Amino acid sequence: MQLVELKTFLAVAEEKSFSAAALRLYITQPAISKRIQSLENHLGTSLFDRIGKRVYLTEAGTLLIDRATAILRLAKDTEKEIFNLNDTISGRLNLATSHHIGLHRLAPVLKDFSKRYPEVQLDIQFEDSEVAYQMVRSGQVELAVVTLNPDQTELDADLIATPVWHDPLVFVSAEAAAEQTTMQMLASQPCILPGLATYTGRIVMDRFNNAGLALQPTLSTNYLETIGMLVSVGLGWSVLPQSMKGDLTALEVNCEPIYRTLGSVINGKRTLTNSASAFLTVLDDYVFTNRANQE
Repeated sequence: MQLVELKTFLAVAEEKSFSAAALRLYITQPAISKRIQSLENHLGTSLFDRIGKRVYLTEAGTLLIDRATAILRLAKDTEKEIFNLNDTISGRLNLATSHHIGLHRLAPVLKDFSKRYPEVQLDIQFEDSEVAYQMVRSGQVELAVVTLNPDQTELDADLIATPVWHDPLVFVSAEAAAEQTTMQMLASQPCILPGLATYTGRIVMDRFNNAGLALQPTLSTNYLETIGMLVSVGLGWSVLPQSMKGDLTALEVNCEPIYRTLGSVINGKRTLTNSASAFLTVLDDYVFTNRANQE
């Protein structure tokens, strides 16, 4: 079996069409058919049933899906390992980060990295932290810089999360409170929070649930900048990173400080390219320098 045949097989299986696979791979449809026929001849069985303009996997084709994916992944990892024998740091670096971290934390790191390694082409995808975790797990990106999962019971053994920033959160409102605010008072007032599918939203909800209090957000959005705007016009209170308080009023609440941890996530089963390793080094250098300056 040739790798190009397996890549073609997966493209046809995913597109469920020879013509769509041809468009995806930028080759002709006869070339697609020739590769599939060669693979079927090698295996001695049909991989697709052709019904009209659609194709469907046979039992053998279904079995081959996972095997072909594993073979191609192994081949890609082998290429990375061999490439890493060379000290050259170049190529493309696939990186995922959240909108907040990308806007408020990563800019100086990216600037320094690009200055040190101008031959590396950055491919940055802005995603919710939870989505970024999945992208690292599936191999869509090499690493992510996101809000780390606060639930230790949900940690994936394949993923390696490294804390980078301690990110204090503050209760905010458009107006100052006349007296010290309690969690009971907040629970009875309108609030605007990140969705419960987000780590930040869960951190806040868990804090109230542990106190026996239920929150019923009037609005929900995963974009912290949008939450800040909605709070500023008086639609409710919220919890934001301390660095985003701006002109909002920080409320004194009778509870332990609340925070989240930001950091990097990599897949321990995947071999990092030199570019990814270099990026993590630049990130560590930046954080170490900042801490030293603060001390």
